[in-house]
Amino acid sequence: METESEPYVQLAALRQLHQVMADLNTARSLADTLQRVADGVVNGLGYELACVNLVRPDGDLVVAAFAGNPAAEALITGRVGSRDSWERRLSMGEHWGDLVFIPHTEGWILDDDDVPQWYTDGPAPRFEDEWHPSDRLFAPMFTPGVQGGSCGELIGVLSVDRPRNGRLPGAWGREALQMYAFQAAIAISNARLRANMQRALVRLEREQQALRASEESFRQAFEYAPSGMAIAEMGGDQHGRILRTNDALCRLLGRPASAMRRYSFSDLVHPEDIGTLLRTSAEGGRAELRLGRRDGSYVWVSLRNSVVADAADGPRFLLTHVEDIEDRKRRELQLAHRASHDSLTGLPNSAELRARLSSRLCQRPAHPGALETVDAAYGHPAFDVNGHGFDLGPGTDPYDAFDHHVHTAAPESEHDDGTKGLAVLFCDLDGFKSINDRFGHNAGDAVLIEVARRLSRQVRDGDTVARLGGDEFVILADGLGRADAADLAVRLRNEIIQPIRAEGRAVRVGASFGIGWAHCGMTADEVLKSADERMYVEKRSRPKQHRRAG
Repeated sequence: METESEPYVQLAALRQLHQVMADLNTARSLADTLQRVADGVVNGLGYELACVNLVRPDGDLVVAAFAGNPAAEALITGRVGSRDSWERRLSMGEHWGDLVFIPHTEGWILDDDDVPQWYTDGPAPRFEDEWHPSDRLFAPMFTPGVQGGSCGELIGVLSVDRPRNGRLPGAWGREALQMYAFQAAIAISNARLRANMQRALVRLEREQQALRASEESFRQAFEYAPSGMAIAEMGGDQHGRILRTNDALCRLLGRPASAMRRYSFSDLVHPEDIGTLLRTSAEGGRAELRLGRRDGSYVWVSLRNSVVADAADGPRFLLTHVEDIEDRKRRELQLAHRASHDSLTGLPNSAELRARLSSRLCQRPAHPGALETVDAAYGHPAFDVNGHGFDLGPGTDPYDAFDHHVHTAAPESEHDDGTKGLAVLFCDLDGFKSINDRFGHNAGDAVLIEVARRLSRQVRDGDTVARLGGDEFVILADGLGRADAADLAVRLRNEIIQPIRAEGRAVRVGASFGIGWAHCGMTADEVLKSADERMYVEKRSRPKQHRRAG
């Protein structure tokens, strides 16, 4: 998924990782959950092979699921490795957090133990961080409930082989695998818990004679579950009212059980998540949303519903499983921020800038006259903003040529004609290279940070200030006319040329601005290129000695 030279994670890979992690808890059985864990390593983390070794009741580990190679799967699925051999493996090699990496230089001593294993054919490494066919990487999985899992009970081990890029995983790749193993352990524990609860419910329906024993089994599973559980009314005027909660849910929300019975989940959910909650009220409904704590804060949870039914009377109440996912959500936000923001200035980076700009532009070519919305089903003709009709061609549906989109228009005249548009200001610092050369890169970094702060301070809420790279910045400001954009460029330039403290001395840089205009039918790169070209015209039009102050 990454190489050491990549400072940011590709957003597509990040979304794929989030998707496979979300899919872990959608399986309906333990076997399906185990297979999804193995498939997620291959499909989401970018390894060629993955094996789930599950701890059996006797302590040994059995190969319970495999992904990536049908021949290897048929060879080792169901085989067992002793606990002693596994503990030996997990105690040697290099420890990357909770991960264990055994390089090929050490792994040869394990060739004769009883742990099922395989090898990927391939040439010996050609460079230092290339994956060797005999390298081994393990991700232990521990029972949830203990931070980081390092002190929890071992429930299994993920074995992975050969990243698709052929390199040893870097810092982000290791963190992603460790986080995935943590979530996989929760999913496996939850699958076991659901299986136990489902068996208890089946016994309630099929064995009236064992009703008391089944109720006690359910009570034990409910009360002592490591994650939150609640029972709520289903149907009637009191639908959704909480009848019973376990201790884990009360601790999570900081509310006593007696107080919880005064609420329904709709009373506790964050206002922005109420629609999500309503969509999960059916059996099997699952959602990630925020619940309110007693102190007024909110915590991210994964909520899953099951309907507990009576054979005679039909559905009676909802059994809701609530899992704390605050840490995962925080990590996801951190990873997403790293992928979309510049690490030095904290501004949106080039990829995020292009994404925001592209979201404002039609994906299909637009007619020179911006179209109003047309309903072709009623045979209405197409009109431009001046009321003139034009032919889209025989059999053409206007919806095929124009999206339901508020078109981004640009001022047509070089003079301010009152048209407001999306201005793109391309800023290049003047004299920045000499600061790096004379005072060093620390001084240069301090200048870039201060320029980013000054630019952000001068724009409006809703405008975007991004660092395109090096000493180039871009500002997206919507709803401006030509005079407004020119005034903004002057204000920003005057702010930048003020002295900046860097490495104990006052330095100055200038700034050249080029103003481009975004309109539908252009790509983001075309808009940026237009503003860049105007910036160079502006830079060349001024004498060199006037390009920066002092």
